Amino acid sequence: MIEDKLAELGIALPEAAAPVASYVPAVEAGGMLYISGQLPFVGGELITGKVGDNRSEADAIEAAKACGIMLLAQMKKALGSLDRVERIVKLGVFVASVPEFTGQPKIANGASDLMEAVFGEPGRHARSAVAVPVLPLDATVEIDAVVAVKG
Repeated sequence: MIEDKLAELGIALPEAAAPVASYVPAVEAGGMLYISGQLPFVGGELITGKVGDNRSEADAIEAAKACGIMLLAQMKKALGSLDRVERIVKLGVFVASVPEFTGQPKIANGASDLMEAVFGEPGRHARSAVAVPVLPLDATVEIDAVVAVKG
C-alpha cells in the first residue's frame, strides 16, 4: 500500500490546499486525474522568492518536494486512496527565478524523485520544467500534474 510507503519515507500528508481563485483542485475524467498547480507549503508557511535572488537552489528543491507532497494530498482527497494511482503521467514544474538561472530541471527533481520514491516505476513521468518571472503569492515553485487512475 502507498500509505505504508509514505510512512516508511516519513511523509505525513497535509490537508489538501483549497483553491485560491476560481478553479477546482482536481478533475477526474476519462481515467485521468488533472491536478491544478500546487504551491510549496512547509509547516503551514508558503516558500516564497526567486531562485538566484533571495532563494537558493537547495531551497527551491525543497519547495518542489513540498509541491509534490501537496500533489499527493490532492490525489488522496480526489481519489479516496493513493492506491488508485496507476501512474504519474506528467508534471509541469514552474520555477520563479532570475533570468540567468538555468537549473530548472534540477529544481524539478525535488518533486520527480519524490514521485518515484512513493510509487516506484509508475512514479516515473514525463515532465516540463520552466522558468517564470513570478508565481501566484510570490511562490518559489508551482507544480501541476496529470495522473492515470485505476477504476
